Amino acid sequence: MALVNENKKDKALILTRILDVEAVDNDLGYFQDRETLDHWITQPNEKPQISNLYEVAEYLRNSRKHHQLLPVAFPTETVYGLGADATNSDAVKGIYKAKGRPSDNPLIIHVCDLNMLREVIRPGYVEKTSIQVECNENHLATFSPREDPIPNIYKPLIKRFWPGPLTILLPNAINSLLAPEVTAGLSTFGARMPDSCLALSLISLTGKPLAAPSANASTKPSPTTAEHVLHDLCGKIEIIVKGREPCTIGLESTVVDGLCYPPVILRPGGIDIDLIRECPGWENVCNAYQDEKNTMAGCSKIPRAPGMKYKHYSPKAQVILYESSSMFTTPGEENMANSHRLPNIQLWQTFSFMDLKNKSTNENPSHLPPLPSLIGIIRTKNWAPWGGINGLKLDADHCLPKRIGQICNIQPLKATLDTYKSRQGQFWQILGLESHENRIASSQYQETTAITRTSRKKIADVIEIFLGADARQIAHGLFAALREMDEREVQVIFVEGIDDIGDMAVAVMNRLRKAASMII
Repeated sequence: MALVNENKKDKALILTRILDVEAVDNDLGYFQDRETLDHWITQPNEKPQISNLYEVAEYLRNSRKHHQLLPVAFPTETVYGLGADATNSDAVKGIYKAKGRPSDNPLIIHVCDLNMLREVIRPGYVEKTSIQVECNENHLATFSPREDPIPNIYKPLIKRFWPGPLTILLPNAINSLLAPEVTAGLSTFGARMPDSCLALSLISLTGKPLAAPSANASTKPSPTTAEHVLHDLCGKIEIIVKGREPCTIGLESTVVDGLCYPPVILRPGGIDIDLIRECPGWENVCNAYQDEKNTMAGCSKIPRAPGMKYKHYSPKAQVILYESSSMFTTPGEENMANSHRLPNIQLWQTFSFMDLKNKSTNENPSHLPPLPSLIGIIRTKNWAPWGGINGLKLDADHCLPKRIGQICNIQPLKATLDTYKSRQGQFWQILGLESHENRIASSQYQETTAITRTSRKKIADVIEIFLGADARQIAHGLFAALREMDEREVQVIFVEGIDDIGDMAVAVMNRLRKAASMII
C-alpha cells in the first residue's frame, strides 16, 4: 500500500508506503541464549515474509531525502515507534521534524540485545572483550559481573522484564556513540529491549540502536496500528512497517531510574510497581511523576524522561475526565443545582440543556463558548449506557416545564478495533407531562429507537465507545478510541476513569490525566 502526499511546507513530494511483515516470530529471529540475552540472531533473507524487513534496514542505513535521513515507523509490543539510527544526528533530527517534537524532550533508544546495550554504555567494550576471549581458551563466559558495564541495580529488572515494556535510565559515556539530540543535553539516556521479534530483527539488521519515540504527531494519542501512523505522518515519512496489529499492550513503556536512591519510576506503564519492588535493590522504589496535565509546562527544567514536561496523548476534542472517586458517578447525575461545583468551563461547554435553562430564565449565555453538536462518551467499568444521560432530567427548577433527555435513533458503528464497541445516537430533549417523564425515568437504561412526542428538540449527536472493564483491555483500546473520536469530529469527550490501582490502571489514568482538558 502506498499513498502520495505533498508536504507543502517543504515543497516536496513524499511517497508514504506501508510494508507488510506478517511473518511469525520464529521466521524473524531468536536469541542465541535466551537466558543471557547477549546476542539476537535474525533469520536469513530466504523467505518472502522477511524480505521487506531487510529492505527497511537497508533504508535506515543508507537512504537520504533532501540531505536528511527520514525515520521509519515500526510496531512494538507497546505502540508504534518512529525509528532512526540513534548514532546519527541527521537521522535523529528527522524524528523531531516528522513528529513536530520539542528538541528538549529526550528519546528512548531501542536495542536488540545486551551486547548492543553494552557497546552504547562503554564504546568499544564488546570488541575488546571478544579479543580477550579469543586469547584465552579457558575463558568460557563472555562477560563477568565485575566487568559488565550494565549497572548491577538493573540486572534483576532485565532478568525479569526484558525483553518487554521497561525503559531503564543509564549513564551516557563521555565518548558517547549516541547523537546529542537523543539525550537532549542530559548526562543519561533511556534504553529498552522491545518484546517484538519484528522490532528486534529490524534493529539487529540495521546494526545500530534505534531512537524511537511513538510514531504520532507530537501531543497526539500514540498509534497502535499502521493506519494511525499513516493518519499523522503521511507525507512526512516514507516507510511504515506493518506487523501483526494492533500492538499488544497499547501504552508506552514504564520508565525507571536506578541511578539514584531510592530508585524511582519516571513514567508508569505496563509493569506494576509492586512487581518492581519484588526485585532486589528495588524494594523502596517510589513514584517521581505527576499526572496533572502540563505539570511542568513553562518550567525550564529539562525532563528526565519522555512524557514528563509536555502535553501528551490529546485528541483535538476537549476531554472531560471523571475520576473514579468523583462526586458524580456519571455525567447524567450532574444537575443544575450542582453545576457550580464543577471547575472552569462547567457544563456550558458540554451539554446543550444548560443553554435551554438559560433561555428559559432570560440569562444571556453569549459570553460562553459555542455548544457542541457532537458529543463523545468513553465508558469503562461503572457508567450506565450513554453515560446515564438517557432519561436525564434537564431541569432543577420545578417551576419550569418538565424536560427529559432521551437517546434515540441508535446505530452501531464499525469500531477501529475489534476489542471494543462503538455506536451512535441522538440526544433529544422532550417537553413532557409527569406521566411521560416517569415512564422514561423508570426505564432510563432501556434504549429507545424513536421519539413520538411532538414537543421535542434535538440537542446533539452522541458517539459512545465501551472499552470494557478490564484494565488491560482498556489500555489496549484507549488510544484507538481517542483517535476514533477525532476521526468522527467529536467536539467534547466524556471519559470514565478507573481506580488507578495496579499496573495498567495506573498507566491508563496517567495518560488520561495528561490528555484531559478538565478533570472532575
